[in-house]
Amino acid sequence: MNWQEIADGVFQGRYEPWDVNICVVRASDGLLVVDTRASHRQADELRADLRRLGNPRWVVNTHAHFDHSFGNYRFGPDSDLALPIYAHTGVPAHLEQYERPLLARWLASGEGPIDELREVVITPPTQLVDDGATLDLGDRAVKLRHFGRGHTDNDLVLYVADADTWLVGDIVEESGPPMYGSGCFPLEWGDTSHELARALGPAATVVPGHGRPVNREFVVRQAAELSTVADVLREVHTSGVAANDAVAAAADRWPFPEDGLQPAVDAAWSVLSS
Repeated sequence: MNWQEIADGVFQGRYEPWDVNICVVRASDGLLVVDTRASHRQADELRADLRRLGNPRWVVNTHAHFDHSFGNYRFGPDSDLALPIYAHTGVPAHLEQYERPLLARWLASGEGPIDELREVVITPPTQLVDDGATLDLGDRAVKLRHFGRGHTDNDLVLYVADADTWLVGDIVEESGPPMYGSGCFPLEWGDTSHELARALGPAATVVPGHGRPVNREFVVRQAAELSTVADVLREVHTSGVAANDAVAAAADRWPFPEDGLQPAVDAAWSVLSS
């Protein structure tokens, strides 16, 4: 991994599969590592790459999805590093409701890297954050903030104030359209992204969970697109269209590719039909 220093003492590594961003904040007391990848083996590769930067001291999960948290075991309390893992208070419940069953389905299918998946020990965070917290890294501080529900109900954003850099996980996507996956809140995601955009300075660097760093204008534009999805979902539901027909019914109105929108419809219908 060739780490890219995207701001003073803030590094980005882009890992396959899924073009996942791992970010690192380097400070006098050690490294803050943001997300842990999708398995023990991927986490071990990350640990080896981190040696070029220093000694990890803290971990933050931006949210609970497997590609950001299944490497936790190799950093957490049962590892030789025994690092604290910070995450939003909603992460443990999400892991149990969505990620553990997902892992079980993969193992039952017999497909994919089964030996690698069998090694995974789902490891919840050790330090839970609600609306916000500040981590003291010695000579610099990192703020942790929760702006609301969107990609999940447990998205946590990191702000490195002295570098005007935001590490935002999958609230923002660059290498593909926003992913409506397990535990998403499509009716609220646009509002949450607008809240994030309002917090950004005009020169802020924003690192999404996948893809290249972006600027405030990109976040504002994507927030508007997410709000459009929410508006269309409400309108189509009001017209009485069934969930299975909703994507096609608004085919000319979606700002994102149709093949990723059915999970958004299903999540929205579960709320709007209740």
